[in-house]
Amino acid sequence: MLNRKFLILSAILIIPILFCAIYANLTVADTAADITVRVCIIDDRGSIALALKGKYKLYAYNTERLLMEGPFLSANISGTKEGILFGSREIKAPGVNFRVARDGNIYVDGRRFRGEIDIVREENGKLMVINRLPIDDYLYGVLYHEVSHRWPMEVLKAQAIVARTFALYQIRQNKAQPYDLRSDIYSQVYGGRTSEKWSTTAAVDRTKGEILTYKGDIFPAYYHATCGGYTEDAANLWNIDLAPLKSVPCSFCSNSPHYRWKKEVSLSALGDKLKENGYKLGKVSAVTVLSKNSSGRVDKVEIKDDSGVSVVLTGKDFRQMLGPNDVRSTKVDLSIRRGNLILDGLGWGHGVGMCQWGAYGMARKGKKANEILQYYYPGSEISTIDKIKL
Repeated sequence: MLNRKFLILSAILIIPILFCAIYANLTVADTAADITVRVCIIDDRGSIALALKGKYKLYAYNTERLLMEGPFLSANISGTKEGILFGSREIKAPGVNFRVARDGNIYVDGRRFRGEIDIVREENGKLMVINRLPIDDYLYGVLYHEVSHRWPMEVLKAQAIVARTFALYQIRQNKAQPYDLRSDIYSQVYGGRTSEKWSTTAAVDRTKGEILTYKGDIFPAYYHATCGGYTEDAANLWNIDLAPLKSVPCSFCSNSPHYRWKKEVSLSALGDKLKENGYKLGKVSAVTVLSKNSSGRVDKVEIKDDSGVSVVLTGKDFRQMLGPNDVRSTKVDLSIRRGNLILDGLGWGHGVGMCQWGAYGMARKGKKANEILQYYYPGSEISTIDKIKL
């Protein structure tokens, strides 16, 4: 009798605990599944090629008004004065939304995408294409472009958590905008279903619902390719002063192919860039680094012409003016030789947050994803999506 009472009492106590545990797990998964991200994959384009393979439905943009449906569609789509033209049919609406059955496929300019596709006519009559899809489906198409799918799984997991956090932050910031992120280097590079690999998909799945937080909330979890020995303080670039985005030393990225770089730019080309950006200088005769910050990156640079007129730029503006692929980072020394500006630099990217090649170096030394993230985002914690509000 005692044993039977004990078993009944145990069951009464355990069942609510199990229920809570199951509910908690479902909350994380369901919340992640319910979050939709809007990614601008094409902008300011005269026309696009669209193919829908499988049953589809076409709705008026941002409504549930069904316009047409069918088993298959392939057409060149362009904007008109009053709407959107696909094939020989014009729809007089500011935009349309395409959805395919679960086993169907969407192709835009030959690239395959999950989710839904919005095609919106812009004021100039050209088209913007937005891909709407669950956040983890989005991450499947991001990781391949941001890190090598052949890297250790712990790096891929760390990247998945960071990319998920960054995307959520952008979703919160851009609620009133037509999209949350772009598909290029100014957000996160995203290639759709065409870019998915087994290892990167596994990393997203193994970190399902996991994000980085600081004091219980998400933050812009920036990252970059190679820091060149020291990450950057976000406060030096943007109006952000957070402990997880402070500078930290990094001895793990020295094997990166981007660790050291050199570039030559003719002084005449530099002068052209200055004019394109509204600076009225004559023939450039001198370029001088006036100051560097605590991470060794250029803070201020002075450019003079042969008449003595000068302009002072921040390191960030100097890099943007010449182009982020030519000036790979502001951790750079400048000199002039034979009519050329010589740039001797370290690292690639803005330098804030996780150094991806550093994360690779840490993983090769046996560090786990949580250790990598805690190092590059000091004071942060790994939490779950259900713990925050968007």
